[in-house]
Amino acid sequence: MHPPEFVSSPFDPPVPARAADPASGPFRSGLPALWSGRPMRARLMVVVVLINLVAAAISGAVIIHKARTATEVETAASLAVVEPLVAETLQALQDAPLSGLFRTLALRFQGLRHVRVTLLDAANRPSEAGTPREGTRRAPRWFARLIAPPAQRHEVPLVLRGARIGTALVTAEPSDEIDEVWGYALALGLTGLSLSLAMLAILSLAFGRILSPLAQLAAGLTRLEQQDYDARVDRPDTRELAVIATRFNRLAEALGAARAANLRLTRRLLTAEEDERRRTALELHDEFGPCLFALEANSSSIARIAATLDEPARGRLIQRTDDIAAIVTRVQTINRALLNRLRPAGLGQVPLSRCLELLVRDAARHHPEIAVEGRFAPLRPGYGDLVDLTLYRCVQEGLTNALRHAGASRVAVEVAEEEGSLRLTVDDDGSGLTGERSEDRGEGRGGGRGLAGMRERVEGLGGRLALVPREPGTSLRIALPSGTPEEEAP
Repeated sequence: MHPPEFVSSPFDPPVPARAADPASGPFRSGLPALWSGRPMRARLMVVVVLINLVAAAISGAVIIHKARTATEVETAASLAVVEPLVAETLQALQDAPLSGLFRTLALRFQGLRHVRVTLLDAANRPSEAGTPREGTRRAPRWFARLIAPPAQRHEVPLVLRGARIGTALVTAEPSDEIDEVWGYALALGLTGLSLSLAMLAILSLAFGRILSPLAQLAAGLTRLEQQDYDARVDRPDTRELAVIATRFNRLAEALGAARAANLRLTRRLLTAEEDERRRTALELHDEFGPCLFALEANSSSIARIAATLDEPARGRLIQRTDDIAAIVTRVQTINRALLNRLRPAGLGQVPLSRCLELLVRDAARHHPEIAVEGRFAPLRPGYGDLVDLTLYRCVQEGLTNALRHAGASRVAVEVAEEEGSLRLTVDDDGSGLTGERSEDRGEGRGGGRGLAGMRERVEGLGGRLALVPREPGTSLRIALPSGTPEEEAP
């Protein structure tokens, strides 16, 4: 039969705190806390984002370098065009008035790119016709400072019919080129950002799908840690993860087989142990008991014979027979106690609940200063020899521990059958699980065999045992399968 399934409930023992792992602190292998302990998908996404940021930085640096070089070349070419254009215009307009000449030059300079031309008259005053208007700049100032070449200024004299009529002040103005580069970079950046976001969304879904078998594997390992060896994981499509899943399933199968073999061996050992106890109890009852009865009968016979003798022989013989009778009574008491410890009287012959009630009543009689209560839900007359005996021994040992070591004023024992399993609870309001008491219960390094023996019996039948702190005191909680374990043929 299968052991009872356990779900998370107040019955289950608290999970012990794991020792602090120095590798799981705020820094692990020199990585900040924001990185350590994060899911693998988040780490992969961070790596992809960092790669995109590095690629964007390199692309931006390349764009800025190329744009700066191109702007310098374009500006130099525009500066070189101004002087021939001035000479050509002056030669063509030799007879034009000065105001018309300045307007013509201003109109021709408006078509030039990357330069700004200011016309000055002979007195170096700006001409209204030749004063350029400031254009609207689209690129931000920080970008313009990255792209703009060093400032350049050039003066071209205006000579008409051998007389200087003014000056054309030429200044490099790469703003329109910078605006073009900024528009290109902005479009490229927005396109790259959109593609990156789309790629991150796709990678997030892909990583989630690829790494989902790892989550299943982690859940399976958790079930293995909880001794659930029926845990299996599906075989994923990824070859490497499929190998891991296959190995995991084989490991779970091997652990389940080993656990089943251990349970069968433990049951055989328990059966052999109880058979030996039964034989020993039978020999003590059949051999030792009659011998003690014969000694008692002979002692009584000698006492009757001694009553017919004269003093002082009669007194000495009667005293000796009384001593023999007292020793025989003492040995009979010890023998009955040994018989009860080897094989509880009535177990298997009277209902199990009645045996447990007698056990609790006997404990209360020996400890009148402690309130001992027993609550036994309707139980079957028996659940098999091993289960009945294990439950009886656990109640006996739990009561003994609580009465001897807890310092409690009240002890409550409860047994009930729930969903195919027997639930035993022994609650006390004593001192709790102190270090000394833990050792008394068999949990310490130098402790006895009480709790360890119970745990071996319970786990050997596929059950579970937990010692749970409560306020006040301690609670011993045991669950056993309610069916009789199948005995394996040797």
